[in-house]
Amino acid sequence: MGMRGLLYTAKPHSQPAKKRVWLRKLWLLLLLPPLWLGYSEIRSQFEQPVAALVLGGDKQREKFAVNFALQHPDLAIWVSSGSNPEYTRGVFADAGIDPDRLHLDRAAVDTVTNFTTLADQFKSRGITSVYLITSDYHMQRARIIGEIVFGSRGIHIKPVSVPSGQEQEPFVKSVRDGARAILWVFTGRTGSTLGGRYENR
Repeated sequence: MGMRGLLYTAKPHSQPAKKRVWLRKLWLLLLLPPLWLGYSEIRSQFEQPVAALVLGGDKQREKFAVNFALQHPDLAIWVSSGSNPEYTRGVFADAGIDPDRLHLDRAAVDTVTNFTTLADQFKSRGITSVYLITSDYHMQRARIIGEIVFGSRGIHIKPVSVPSGQEQEPFVKSVRDGARAILWVFTGRTGSTLGGRYENR
């Protein structure tokens, strides 16, 4: 049998090998999210958050955050693009919360940028674990974004949902913004300018 014959007979065997390689890669991709979430859950049991991040867009979240701050007097509170700054400061001040604990960040324009505008700032301050406060219907999307964006900076999030009585957001929003979060991790861009601003809630 010539060289041509050997090449021909080897070809059928190479196809199953390639298929097995792709199947292993697919299984790895499918296993990574559950493994990461499992790691995050275990980590949350041992690492106590030192700050709380409140996602803006709803005064109910800020009122909830006031009570949360009273229950956790050592926490720094960050409100990302919330209500009018004067209103927010007033709500916390009326509850007797030290203004030095309150940080207002107005840079975000949507849920993805709630995280991307603060990730490096938190890292530079040595913050490695935060409570994430947002409405229950919004938490799924916010948590996916947070796990990707903050996770890329070694920051763990512990979700705290605010009851709203509203239906859960469509999962497609989580997929869309999860993709934008991944884009930011690799390129530093959030895609917020594509097709106009995304809704903050």
